[in-house]
Amino acid sequence: MTTISRCNCRAESSNRYPRAFTLIELLVVVAIVALLIAILLPSLARAREMSKAVTCTSNLRQLCVGWHLYADENRDISVPGRFGEFPGGRTNRANWYNVGNGMKFRPRWIAAMGRYIGQFGFSRPSTTDDRQDYEGAVYQCSAVPERVDERNHAYGYNHQFLGNARMTGGRFHNFPVNRTRITHFDRTVLGADCLGTAAGLPRVGRLDYDNQGRKYAQLGNHGWTLDPPRLGENSERGSGDADSPRTGVDPRHLRKATVVFCDGHAESRTPEQLGYRILPDGKFVDQETMENPPTNDWFSGTTRDDLPPKPPAR
Repeated sequence: MTTISRCNCRAESSNRYPRAFTLIELLVVVAIVALLIAILLPSLARAREMSKAVTCTSNLRQLCVGWHLYADENRDISVPGRFGEFPGGRTNRANWYNVGNGMKFRPRWIAAMGRYIGQFGFSRPSTTDDRQDYEGAVYQCSAVPERVDERNHAYGYNHQFLGNARMTGGRFHNFPVNRTRITHFDRTVLGADCLGTAAGLPRVGRLDYDNQGRKYAQLGNHGWTLDPPRLGENSERGSGDADSPRTGVDPRHLRKATVVFCDGHAESRTPEQLGYRILPDGKFVDQETMENPPTNDWFSGTTRDDLPPKPPAR
């Protein structure tokens, strides 16, 4: 009886105090967890960036639908990058254009198409303000959600080939442009993520984005314009001013830019795949100054390496 009682006591004592982890075992577990996190974090970050690219693709596809519906309603004329300015500026009603829910002073391409995609660019379009912020998710790139100013916007338009309504001496630079002029819709860039005039400068000279900024070096400056890869000596660049640097696509989605083509399909491509050429310092070049020069095959509408139309002589 005495022996049995002692055995029961030892068993009860063992159950009352279960064996704990040793310090070494705990450190091993912590190390394994840290290793798993280190392995998974890059994958999670990549998945997050890919989801942003998918959202961007959806936005640009919707804008392409608006582009076609605009042409359907306007005698097959492609929407201009920005509507032309007639004498008198904001006081001239000829410079006011209907964007679906009101009149707007010289709207850019996206605002002009808002009525066709079921989401107006502005809740209250203005006839005096040309620096309004776009409203609505379709106008916002999730990778750079701060770029909503209609001038310094996230998405650029192939306006030099598809509709350049800037004016010199009372004449449009390249407007109107009929859709029928485009011979290969699936090989013609409509719009894409845009770096703005900062593309024409080395990386070290670029400045952070400013929603109301006007400096060429600022990321996204004049981002509504997307210059084609190859520009001639007399081609306009960026803002259209004589001293403006060129614009170019922004590879902000895993080193690629989201691009929509005139047939409605969208892809992620590197600048080089679209015909751009970039120096080691990050500057986009625009003329035949290198062994492998830039080419406009994906922008011209004809698959030829055409230069964009020159502005009229002053």
